[in-house]
Amino acid sequence: MKKEVRNHPIEKGNPKVIRGWIMYDWANSVYQLTIASTIFPIYYNQVTRSGPDDFTVRFFGYEVVNTVLYSWSIAAAYLVVAFLSPMLSSLADYTGRRKTFMQFFTWLGALSCGTLFFFDASNVELGIIAFTMGTIGYGGSIVYYNSFLPVICAPEEQDKVSARGYSMGYLGGVILLLFNLLMILKPGLFGITDPFLPARISFLTVFIWWIGFSQITFRRLPRYTHRKRHKGKDRNILLEGYRELDKVFHQIRRLRKLSFFLTGFFFVMMGLLTTMFMAATYGEKELGLKDEVLIPTILIIQLVGMGGAWFFARLSARLGNLKALLISVFMWIFICIGAFFIVNSVQFMIAAFFIGLVMGGTQALARSTYSKMLPATTTDHTSFFSFYDVMEKLATVAGTFSFGIIEAITGSMRYSVLAIAVFFAIGIVFLLITLAASPDDKRPGPALRHL
Repeated sequence: MKKEVRNHPIEKGNPKVIRGWIMYDWANSVYQLTIASTIFPIYYNQVTRSGPDDFTVRFFGYEVVNTVLYSWSIAAAYLVVAFLSPMLSSLADYTGRRKTFMQFFTWLGALSCGTLFFFDASNVELGIIAFTMGTIGYGGSIVYYNSFLPVICAPEEQDKVSARGYSMGYLGGVILLLFNLLMILKPGLFGITDPFLPARISFLTVFIWWIGFSQITFRRLPRYTHRKRHKGKDRNILLEGYRELDKVFHQIRRLRKLSFFLTGFFFVMMGLLTTMFMAATYGEKELGLKDEVLIPTILIIQLVGMGGAWFFARLSARLGNLKALLISVFMWIFICIGAFFIVNSVQFMIAAFFIGLVMGGTQALARSTYSKMLPATTTDHTSFFSFYDVMEKLATVAGTFSFGIIEAITGSMRYSVLAIAVFFAIGIVFLLITLAASPDDKRPGPALRHL
């Protein structure tokens, strides 16, 4: 006998729930800024360098260039997330427990960041494994976090709430980074004499911040969401999850405009996320910039990014999501071409200013645009956002792996940066096709009008 568990309606636009959702951006963005973008890649480059011109490390007995190993570890982490998230997210739709899965990945990511405290030159394997697991935890939690947006917000609110999330994330990341920056540049104020200890302590602060503030999110988000759970011996929960995902995949194939958008999104994210992960490494290794230049420069990206997210949200309200997104991607191409010719710290900081301006806006617009393009009648938000996040993760895999391959072949990261401009150019082609394509459905309301 089958028994279907009833879906509980969720109130959209509840300010308390929305503020709780936004707080997760505040909580987890410290990983993106301190671990992925700033302190860890700089620290990693320093402890894995054997001499002024010796960048090779031994990893489980194999010799490899340190930055190539770093970029490939990112690719490996996101490949794992891309492989697992379809099963886990469709499972979350099936059981209605998407918050439970989000909590699991949050703990995995935060604990891995704390483990980086024990990473030094003597245990490169530990550092790479902990960094990879932290990246898996971060990427896995984002699948479920993004999928809550259409559940808690009406279509006309999603641009604004998405931008608020990114802005709060930038602010939270900056606050913790400022504290860690003070500790790194002025260790004497904290009674620290070991030059590497401040960076290692900063990894612990990420663990504490991420876990602590995420509890606000988990208290306010609904425990259960739309679910299609059937109890019975004839049902296999894992197989049912794959059936749900397969159904979503076939729906996306029938939606031409959404398919074109996702293809363009893939190439845009190849460029954007590779830039996010490799910017500090590029500045430290290729340009020889020091901590006192690199960390404040990444701070510039975050501070400008807060305004950039709001600027592009306003621009999308005037021009529509896709046109505003195209403007941001055109700007990315010019940034990458300019970065190829950078030779000093001033030019690096100028490039960082423009990266900050477009980074937050591009991500926020992509997320809210996709949310508006979902079928109006669907309740499988996690499965749809799983597909979106799989595309994002595979874009990160392709981008960072290509970055490492090009550096390994040419011996220079500059050509890898130039290749990123090509990714953005391909993305523009598909976004232009999306803009010209007819709507996938004729539903009324603001969602389609603002695309």
